[in-house]
Amino acid sequence: VQLQASGGGLVQAGGSLRLSCEVSGHTSSSYDMGWFHQAPGKEREFVAAIRYSGGSTYYGDSVKGRFTISRDRAKNTVYLQMNSLKPEDTAVYYCAASTLPTMVHRENPRVYDYWGQGTQVTVSS
Repeated sequence: VQLQASGGGLVQAGGSLRLSCEVSGHTSSSYDMGWFHQAPGKEREFVAAIRYSGGSTYYGDSVKGRFTISRDRAKNTVYLQMNSLKPEDTAVYYCAASTLPTMVHRENPRVYDYWGQGTQVTVSS
């Protein structure tokens, strides 16, 4: 399974970006998907997750109300719409896929089996 993240860039505070994560390989399997970010010198932090059905979504406290995760199963792609961006959102953003039957531990990076290469998001003040 390969994950390809894209859509990062430089944006001013208050602006928006949409990240995409395309899944290829064993796409017939059902993967729950997550987004994490990691700033220099910090640990990888949970941002958002979505069940393979798309019926349930979860968000980290710092992004609730500003970010929206969604997926297009026909395109094998997961999206992260980021609005009202803040300088503290600056980080490398990673998408990840989990084969676990539950999302109870969705905020733990170790439960994800596959990772994309990351895309840089920089928010200027």
